[in-house]
Amino acid sequence: HHGKRAGDIVKGMLQHSRTSSGIKEPTDINVLADEYLRLAYHGLRAKDKSFNATMKTDFDPNLPKINVIPQDIGRVLLNLINNAFYAVQAPHKAPPPPEGGIQNSEYVHKPIVIVKTSFLPLSGGTRGALTGGAVCVSVSDNGPGIPSHIIDKIFQPFFTTKPTGQGTGLGLWLAY
Repeated sequence: HHGKRAGDIVKGMLQHSRTSSGIKEPTDINVLADEYLRLAYHGLRAKDKSFNATMKTDFDPNLPKINVIPQDIGRVLLNLINNAFYAVQAPHKAPPPPEGGIQNSEYVHKPIVIVKTSFLPLSGGTRGALTGGAVCVSVSDNGPGIPSHIIDKIFQPFFTTKPTGQGTGLGLWLAY
């Protein structure tokens, strides 16, 4: 297991160090996010036919194209979305009832991953050329969340919460 993890780490580092075209091009982030959401889902389904999740998108329809290196941003999106799918596939217990409430024994976890895009204008910003603004892409899920005792470690290289052989700890580090 440790040898396989080391091999995966080296492979991931080589992939990161590989020079992409390095050319920024006008990119529709909505299209890119949608493509990588579907790629991640179908990749997981290819490994585990029993896995099902609801995918939701909330894309800003007026988002302008932005100049990015699509392969690099795509890799970041893929890592974030893969983590979201990993988080929701773990078995979940029913959420705790409100004080004095009754536990719902019929609770069934329904995995959901949401990808949202939006434009965040700064004061005086315009949409056209993104002057004074930014594009925000958020990936959320209804998994168990990140425990507070590890939240400070999630962007460190080689840190993973996945079992041995399943994670390299490079995904969020590369995204960061």
